[in-house]
Amino acid sequence: MTTVSAKAEKGIGMEGPLARWYAGTTRKSLADFQALARRIAGQLAPESRVLEVAPGPGYFAVELARLGNYRITGLDISRTFVDIARRNAADARVEVDFQQGNVARMPFESGRFDFLLCRAAFKNFAEPVLALREMHRVLAPGGKAVIIDLRRDTSLDSIRKAVSQMGLGLVNRAITKIIFRTVLLKRAYTKGQFESFLSQTEFQTVHFREGLIDIELEMQK
Repeated sequence: MTTVSAKAEKGIGMEGPLARWYAGTTRKSLADFQALARRIAGQLAPESRVLEVAPGPGYFAVELARLGNYRITGLDISRTFVDIARRNAADARVEVDFQQGNVARMPFESGRFDFLLCRAAFKNFAEPVLALREMHRVLAPGGKAVIIDLRRDTSLDSIRKAVSQMGLGLVNRAITKIIFRTVLLKRAYTKGQFESFLSQTEFQTVHFREGLIDIELEMQK
């Protein structure tokens, strides 16, 4: 799974033209969102309560909603992304509750969700430990959280290979490579850093998987 994000500051979501550029660029990777939705759907019981943290344009949540009778919520700090995601859900004729809010202070009661996904966004959170604690809080007992994000120790050669697989035009490909080198790698975390964050939470079971440029964490409450 290839992950890309271009948020300008930790804790501050993209707005306006930048958010719309990101939505258009990531739409080219719709097949990746569809594949991830199918994989996650295979783990969910009917009517599972699902939260996507920082869904951006909402592509994953919309694709998951197409696959089953799930109760899906998306929480993003960007008002522009919330608006885009709501339009995408309406266009697809699926029901997803997209809301604006901060992952470090989620507006949900404890134990509300059975499954949580955070894809390509964790490195942008200003308070990573608080974000993890909130993820734990809003999960029901036995609930699962999955985080997929860029690895800080990813090589530049691996990034070049990943970007070449994104189906981008010449200009967007060049821009994306620059963003990876100058912004994203500096924000991303290593497995060791994730382990340090998680040691300050109540998650009991954690599994790691590393891909070409990403790291995936599976955590259970």
